[in-house]
Amino acid sequence: MVSISKSIFLFAGILCLIALPVLAQPPMNAQEFDDYTRGKTLFYGENGVTYGAEEYLDNRRVIWSFLDGECKSGTWYEQSNQICFIYEDNPNPQCWTFHKDEGRLIARFQNAPGATELYEAGDLNDEMLCLGPDVGV
Repeated sequence: MVSISKSIFLFAGILCLIALPVLAQPPMNAQEFDDYTRGKTLFYGENGVTYGAEEYLDNRRVIWSFLDGECKSGTWYEQSNQICFIYEDNPNPQCWTFHKDEGRLIARFQNAPGATELYEAGDLNDEMLCLGPDVGV
């Protein structure tokens, strides 16, 4: 009985050590982030629900949408191992850490840690619908 308990404990310990490198991966730096995102439109999800999409352009420019037809232009830069975004309607930086996990991005909001974690739902090779200001009747 004791040897079975020791074996289970040892096995669990080995599994934890194997998982540590995945959890301990450093955030992507600016070059890695730019290489991965530039020229793509990535759709992000949170808890199984679509959260929004961002188009990544040259010169660290972006267009963000919550997929409601409204789009915000912005730029990004690297600061303290974080990728920070500034959008046309908000001068306060929105800073995130980005990690690759199983071939997709995981984004963790750093302005309020624990508040938001997004995952890449995919590069759908599609364009976001941006209706423009005050479109309608």
